[in-house]
Amino acid sequence: MHLSIHTDGGSRGNPGHAGFGFVVYCPKGDILHQGSQYIGIKTNNEAEYAGLLSALTWLQDYSQSNSVFSVDFFMDSELIVRQVQGAYKVKATNLIPIFNQIKSLLSNFSFPVRFTHVLRDKNKIADQLANLAMDHGQKNQIN
Repeated sequence: MHLSIHTDGGSRGNPGHAGFGFVVYCPKGDILHQGSQYIGIKTNNEAEYAGLLSALTWLQDYSQSNSVFSVDFFMDSELIVRQVQGAYKVKATNLIPIFNQIKSLLSNFSFPVRFTHVLRDKNKIADQLANLAMDHGQKNQIN
C-alpha cells in the first residue's frame, strides 16, 4: 500500500504553546489515521519535528503488521523538509537529538519514504489538528 502523510507543527510565540498534527491517507484519499498532541512550550521547529517523529513512530508500528510499499510525507515547513532530505544541515542544538531519532527511524524502513514541501493550503487538516492541540493545551494551562 502507498500512504501519504501530512504533518504540521506550530507554536504560539516562538517559543510558546506548541502542538502538532498528522494525517495518514490511503491511496484512495480516505483518512486511515490521524494524531495530534500538545507538547508544552517549544519552538515552531521543535513542533514541526515532533509531528514528523510522531508520524514516523506510527508508521513504524503500522508497517510491522501491514504491507507498505512507499510513503510520501507532505509538510509546509520547507526548512524541515530540506533538513530531512539532507540539503540543509541541522544547526540548532535543540533539534539535533530529534533529527537523529528521525534519521534512525527512516533507516529502518524497507520501503522508500519521500518528503515534499507544500504550501499551507495543501496541509489544512494537519494544520487544524496542530491548532486544536495548541488550543487544548493552552486551555488546560489557564484553568
